[in-house]
Order: sequence, then structure tokens, then C-alpha cells
Amino acid sequence: MSLAINTTTPEGIVLAADSRQSYLNRKGMARIGSDNASKLFQLNKRVGVAVTGLAFLPEDGVPKNISKFIEEFKQETEVEKLNVKDIADKLQYLFNKKHKWQKQLDKLPEKIKSDLKRQGCEVLEIKKEQYLIKFRFKDPQGNLKDGVGKVDGINLLVAGYNKDGSHEVYICYIPGETQKKRDSKDKGKEYGASWIGQIDVVSRIVLGFDGRIGNITFINEATQKLGQEAVNKQLRNLEYVIQWGTMTLQDAIDFCTLMIQTTSAIQRFSDGIAADPGGMPGVGGLVDVAVIIPDKGFVWVSKKRLKVGESEIDLDKEPNLKRVE
Repeated sequence: MSLAINTTTPEGIVLAADSRQSYLNRKGMARIGSDNASKLFQLNKRVGVAVTGLAFLPEDGVPKNISKFIEEFKQETEVEKLNVKDIADKLQYLFNKKHKWQKQLDKLPEKIKSDLKRQGCEVLEIKKEQYLIKFRFKDPQGNLKDGVGKVDGINLLVAGYNKDGSHEVYICYIPGETQKKRDSKDKGKEYGASWIGQIDVVSRIVLGFDGRIGNITFINEATQKLGQEAVNKQLRNLEYVIQWGTMTLQDAIDFCTLMIQTTSAIQRFSDGIAADPGGMPGVGGLVDVAVIIPDKGFVWVSKKRLKVGESEIDLDKEPNLKRVE
């Protein structure tokens, strides 16, 4: 699943991502496929994108890496002429088309029904919504429970500067919508951090809770009584006060790196939570980091290199070839 983080500061924008690539084998077991995958890409001189979620998509019956589609997008689109939102919209369209998630969602209700019956549960309701399946059932002990089913998706974190010098950050969910997270022209939304992928650890650290808090009974009861907005307002009192608007670029790099490394460390020693046991250590490997600065554009701070022993190759530079007589 991986983890990618953006921090936007007055000095510039930071994008960071881990390098782990995982998959389900033929027995349906989660496995780590690689700790050398690229999840962070430069799109033009002013914009970058980080990707989490599905590592492969089929094309002509052959699974192909997400990075291949990103590179094709760069080659087939005049990216230098595009602003941040233009790029986010075009990537959303591209991966919606490539993913074909609608077919998977159509098959999901039957799969949910079959899985629940196999576990001895009584299916009470299965309802298909735009991007997910909601269902209600009774477990073998007679307890009434609700569940949500989704297809595996792709998340894109697109950040950078527009041609007029303004900056924006978008998260594209496939399936789902595109959300604007930062906008230098919108007061109160200029600076801050956003994250995609396996976000539970960073959410706990910064916000004080993660999305699985909905699995707690008294939170559900409070939501039904007070409404989701009121509960969220109370929970946000747990959020750390971080001065994003005065943060230096180096501090932003340190923050992004720390969150990814901490997530990897926690996953090493844990296996889900009591309210939702079982977890995949999907964050690992080296952390790739890039900054986007108004006067210099996209600059790599840390990036994996191909190597054999002590020898390394930087694919972003012209090779230094020596003729051997």
C-alpha cells in the first residue's frame, strides 16, 4: 500500500514516499514484492506526483507497473504547459480509464454475500453506492454489525507551482473524487501536510486518532446521537498544533521522512489493532524525497540509485562512459 506525504511551507513544497511494493499471491496472502519500487515522480519543472495503492494494472492482459503509465503520461502530454489542477484532472481521468474499477465493484456484492454466509453470518442488507458497498449482517452470536466493501484503488498526491507562481496540492482517489488540499490563493489553506496510503500511524501522531476509530462502539453511538460533524470537531481537539506557516524547508523534509520511517517501524512490531486485527507491513525501503522551490523548481533531495556492489548509476544524469582500448 505504501505511504506518501506532502508538506507545503512558505519556502517550498516537499514530497516524500517509501519504496515498498506488496501484492497478493495466488493463495490470497499478502507478500512483500520489493523494497525498491519508485512511488515519487517529477512531472514537469514545477510539479511532482506520489502514488500509493495498486502497484500494477493490466494492459492487454499483462500486469504493468503504475510507474510505466506515469512515464507514458509525461511523454504523451505536454506537461510543461499544464498547471497543477490540469495535471491532477488528467491523471484522474487516465487512471479511471486504466483501472476499470466499475466492473470489480459490480461483482463485489456477491463476493461479500458469499464470504459472510461462509462465516455463518446472516446477511440483512447489501447496498451499492457510487464507489463502495455498504452492508449489514448478524454474526453467529446474533450481534448486528455494519460493514463497508471497496475495490483496491490508486491514490495520487499531486503538488507543485502554477505558471503564475501560485501553488496547489491535490489528492486524486481512484475510484473517488479529486480533493484540493492546499491553495496559496485560499486563506487558511496555504500551508500544511497531507498524506495518502497507509496513513493510520501518521494520523495517530498528528491528529491523535486514525480512521479506524469508527470501529469503537461508543464512537458509533456518539455519531448516531450527535452527528459525524460534531464528533469530528471534538476529536480534532487531539490534533498537535504544528506551525506549518513558519516551518522551514529542512524541517518539512525531516517531518515527512520521520513519518514514513516511524510508520515502517510500527508496522514491523504490530499486526493491526485490537478493533481491526491483521495488517500488512506495506511501508518500507528507502525514502525518496523531492522539494519544489519557486525559483529552482523540482529538485531531488534523496532518490534511489541502481547499484552493483559499490558502483551506482544515477539515471537522471548523463552516463560518464570511458572508452576502453
